[in-house]
Formats: sequence, structure tokens, C-alpha cells
Amino acid sequence: MARLILVAMALELLSLAAGLALGGTMAGVAALIGASVATAAQVAAVAMLRPAMQAKAGQFQQKWVLGMAVRFASFIVVAVLLVTLAAQLPPLWLAAGYLGTLLVLLFAETQFLT
Repeated sequence: MARLILVAMALELLSLAAGLALGGTMAGVAALIGASVATAAQVAAVAMLRPAMQAKAGQFQQKWVLGMAVRFASFIVVAVLLVTLAAQLPPLWLAAGYLGTLLVLLFAETQFLT
């Protein structure tokens, strides 16, 4: 779990740096917020699924579905943030931070479950 958190933190910092360099302060903040929401969702999903890796198929599937529900809830959180903070934060950077972090962590998930 520590490796997942370290990789997620690195992705958050990368999102912040990209936003700051390419879009300014508010873009960096927006990218960091999006990346942080993705990190929280992925860490929660992996924490739920990891204990069930050796469980029976029914229990594994239940934990997997819960993890997917957490990720979907994070998508809803980002959508709400996009709508409510559109005047203060650049929506594109918020979405980019979220998607960039979540997709990388999803593709690397198998490394963190073993």
C-alpha cells in the first residue's frame, strides 16, 4: 500500500507541476485537486480489494464492485467540483489532473494488489 501512495503522490506533484508550468497558479491548484480526488478513490478501492484477493469468487466480486462504486463516486465528486468551481478553477485542468492520475493508477493497479 505504501508503494501505491508514493506513486500517487508523485502523480499529484506531476499534475501540480504541469498545471503551474502550462497554465499558471489556478491551473496547478485545479490539477492537484483533481489528482487528489483520484488518489483518494484509488487508495480506497485498493484497500477494499486487497484483503479479498485470495477469497472466494463471490466475496472478491463484492469487493471489486465496491471499488468500482468508489471510483464512480469520485467521478461524481469531480463533476460537482467542475460545475460549482468553474468560475474559480479551470475545468480542463481539474479534469486532466483527475483522469491523468486515475488512469495511471488503474493501469498499475495489479502491481499494488500483490
